[in-house]
Amino acid sequence: MVCGTDPPVAFCGGDRRGDSVSLHDRAKQGFALLPSGARRHVLHRLGRYAPWEPEFDFTPPPLDPGEEAGPPDFVGIGVQKAGTTWWYQLVLTHAQVFSRPDIHKERHYLDRFGAEPFEPSDIDRYAGWFPRRPGTSTGEWTPDYFTYPWVPPLLKRAAPDTRLLLLLRDPVERFRSGLAHRRRMGESVGPASIADALQRGFYNRALDDWLAHFDQQQILVLQYERCAVDPVGQLRSTFRFLGLPDVQPTALEKPQPAVAKTGGLEPDVRKRLVTIYEPDVAALAERLPDLDLTLWSNFS
Repeated sequence: MVCGTDPPVAFCGGDRRGDSVSLHDRAKQGFALLPSGARRHVLHRLGRYAPWEPEFDFTPPPLDPGEEAGPPDFVGIGVQKAGTTWWYQLVLTHAQVFSRPDIHKERHYLDRFGAEPFEPSDIDRYAGWFPRRPGTSTGEWTPDYFTYPWVPPLLKRAAPDTRLLLLLRDPVERFRSGLAHRRRMGESVGPASIADALQRGFYNRALDDWLAHFDQQQILVLQYERCAVDPVGQLRSTFRFLGLPDVQPTALEKPQPAVAKTGGLEPDVRKRLVTIYEPDVAALAERLPDLDLTLWSNFS
């Protein structure tokens, strides 16, 4: 089932009492105020699952009138907790980029094939998840893809000409934010989740897998910190990379600073993480001459 953005409550028409806020809007507001675990419980009771949940149905959605489907024109591949939702929404502001509101930005279609065969029919099903109107571009952004080593060869088979978007963030801050996100979602933070959060920050190592299958010209590497201070310039660069007509973005919202409810990292932990990541960051800077390490306070 397609994971939409609205709560699983629908009303026909407005509020009969004549209030300015409809029952549907009230339901959306109330649903948004529920704890994340309660929201998931409600959605699951109604048979709605997110694309990253095992029960999700990957049958492609039916096309609306005038739509066509095909491989994605672009795929955002990472990274988690680096402003990918914010940047994806800004990409959608271009008039020639199409996105259906009932389809989540994160398709997660290729996640499960690390332990399953990938057949030609799976390639066709993947293409079915990208409806668009003629003359427009469309894509997805699944941050988990970047650190799943089985995804690059499968995506190369499914969408060989796609353009890849990679949004990076200071790996120490990404690690901190990733663990804080787990805690906010009510998930336990133990050795396995800490190891997963740590591995997601070895950007240069993960890029090796992608560059083994895609030309470097097919990958645009962005820095979250640079996008935050210059969203207009970086968004225009993104549009040019995607082959879209140049436009002057206006009134762009900057990302809200992520505040970890559990606090920051202890100095000893931060120092240890910097030491662990330093060789990978140095190699990344050598590979990407435009990488501005002055924007990564832990490595400047």
